[in-house]
Amino acid sequence: MKLNPVLMLALIFLPGLIYIGNPAFALLIGMGLTLAFNRIIVEGGQTYGSYLLQSAIILLGFKLNVSELLRISADYTLMVALYVLSALLLGLVIAWLLRIEKTSGILMASGTAICGGTTIATLAPILKARPDQVGVALAIVFLLNAFALITFPYIGQYLQLSQEQFGVWVAFAIHDTSSVVATAQIYGDEAARIATTVKLGRTLWLIPLVLAASFYARSEKASMRLPLFIVLFIAASVVGSLITIPSIVISSIGWLSKSFLVVALFLIGTEITRETLKRIRGKVLAQALILWALVVPGTLLAVKMLVL
Repeated sequence: MKLNPVLMLALIFLPGLIYIGNPAFALLIGMGLTLAFNRIIVEGGQTYGSYLLQSAIILLGFKLNVSELLRISADYTLMVALYVLSALLLGLVIAWLLRIEKTSGILMASGTAICGGTTIATLAPILKARPDQVGVALAIVFLLNAFALITFPYIGQYLQLSQEQFGVWVAFAIHDTSSVVATAQIYGDEAARIATTVKLGRTLWLIPLVLAASFYARSEKASMRLPLFIVLFIAASVVGSLITIPSIVISSIGWLSKSFLVVALFLIGTEITRETLKRIRGKVLAQALILWALVVPGTLLAVKMLVL
């Protein structure tokens, strides 16, 4: 990690951000520092943030009983399937109506339907996407995630959503796992547990999507590996179910998980550069905004009607 004066300033902010415990605020500070000084604060910040985020999700597993994990997964399997297929179809139709390049349209539709940047990065080599196509899709997803992280908790509070309703809503309406977990954590611990479980179920749709994309592109570059952090999250849930963990340890795990989320979102925020903002343009942006404008209220209405 390469130190610089701006990084030293960032390190001064971090203890206060961890104390406040709000990932959205941490994201804004990280983004603000990068945009203000127009320089990279932490070399490889996205990578470090990703590792911290995955660690935070794994730690959440210790607080979730495996029977509860299975119940939540079973309760929302059908909703997840309907959402993924509907969002994917809508995204592709919008791309066709806007006459967007097929590859760009598929990347944006798939990223919205399943798992944002992870989906885009997984499909890119299979579809032989150009760097500019990948960069635009990732930048759009990144900014929409940031907007959701900042605004969704206030919407949930205004509409008086329950912990379960909010957790399910953000698990559907937000693209990336990082933003889903961080947004739900702002709302409450129960919302975070539910959102994490439902979102991981949504992430598993990467497997059939990769198969379909490989068939479409006649590609042999498909990767079918289940992300390691999902496996460890499930393992942590099993351990937490079989072993009685002292309450002080559970409290410490909760604090550590929240701290990891704050630092992770700060680091991810530092990746929003002026160059990132310049990529946000064109028909792909229109596709993403139209699709999201349908997804956000649509999933919210479904949650209000179907989740108690």
